[in-house]
Amino acid sequence: MRAIVDDRKLIVKVCKLYYFDGMTQAQIAKRIGVSRPIVSKMLSKAKEEKIVEIFIKDESAHTVDLELHIEKKYGIKEAIVVSKSGYESGVLLDLLGQAAASYVSKKIGSIESLGISWGKSVSSFVDAYPFEKNENVKVVPLIGGMGRSELDLHSNMLALKLAQKLHTQCSYLYAPAMIENADTKNRLLESEDINGVLQEGNEVDMAIVGIGNPVVDSTMEKIGYLSNEDVASLKEADAIGDINSFFFDIDGVPIPHPLNDSIIGVDLESLKAIDTTIALATGDNKTLSIHSALLSGAVDVLVTDDETAQKILDIE
Repeated sequence: MRAIVDDRKLIVKVCKLYYFDGMTQAQIAKRIGVSRPIVSKMLSKAKEEKIVEIFIKDESAHTVDLELHIEKKYGIKEAIVVSKSGYESGVLLDLLGQAAASYVSKKIGSIESLGISWGKSVSSFVDAYPFEKNENVKVVPLIGGMGRSELDLHSNMLALKLAQKLHTQCSYLYAPAMIENADTKNRLLESEDINGVLQEGNEVDMAIVGIGNPVVDSTMEKIGYLSNEDVASLKEADAIGDINSFFFDIDGVPIPHPLNDSIIGVDLESLKAIDTTIALATGDNKTLSIHSALLSGAVDVLVTDDETAQKILDIE
C-alpha cells in the first residue's frame, strides 16, 4: 500500500482527476483500483510535497485570512475585516458601519433586544442600518448622555434613530454619563426610570459598542466631556482604552479610577455576560486599545479594517 501512496506519477494522476475533472475520491478509487482512504492519503501527500498548491484568487482572501487569525488569537466568535484600500478615515468608518449593519441585519430575527452605546463608530452603524420593520426587537441605550455637544452621537439619540428604522420601541436613559458626586449618582440610580433602563441594558441579547483611546485623540476630550486633567490622570493610571466609557488597562482589566466609579452605564463585567457584543474600531491610535479590549472578554465580534487588523496581530 505504501508503494502506491508514494507513486509520484499516480499521485499526479489522482490530483488531475480530483481537481481538474471534478471526480470524487470514491470515483477515483474505483477508477484506479484502490480504496478511498488511499486516494485521500495521496491527495494529502500531494499537498505536503507541494505537488499541489491551492491559491484563492479573490480580493477578499486577504481579509478573510486576517479574520481567521484574529479569531484564533483572541478566541472571539467572529472578526469582520474590511479592506481599507486607501479610503479616508470618514469613508472607512462608513464601511465599518455597513459591515456591522449587514452582520446584525442577518442576526436580528433571533434576538429580542439590542443595546446601543455612543460615539462615531456606533453612529456609522446606525446610519448604515437598513429600514426594515422589526417590531419584536427593543432598542436600549447603554449609557447616559455626554453633555450638550455632538448630540447625534449620544446613546439615547442613536437608540431612537435605530428604533425608527426598525419601526419598533426604544428606552431612554434620562441621566448624564458621568456623575462626579457619589451621593448624586446613588440617588439617580434609585430612580426606577434610570435603574430600570440600566437593567434592560444589562440583559440585552446583543450590544453595539465602540472602542476608544482615552489618552490619544479621544472623542470624549474633543467634545469636552474629559478635561486635560482627566486625560492626564487616566494616562497616569495606565488607561489604554475604553468601551462604553469604562476605562481599562493593557490587559483589558478595568482600572481603579474615580471616572470609572462615576459612570452611569453598562460596565465591562455586564458586557461580558451579554451573548453578543459587537465592537467597531479603526485607527493607528486604537491598535493597543483594540488589542486590550479583545483581551477583556467584553467583545465577541470585532469589526475593523485590514491595516488595523494586521497591526493588532503584530502585537506580541
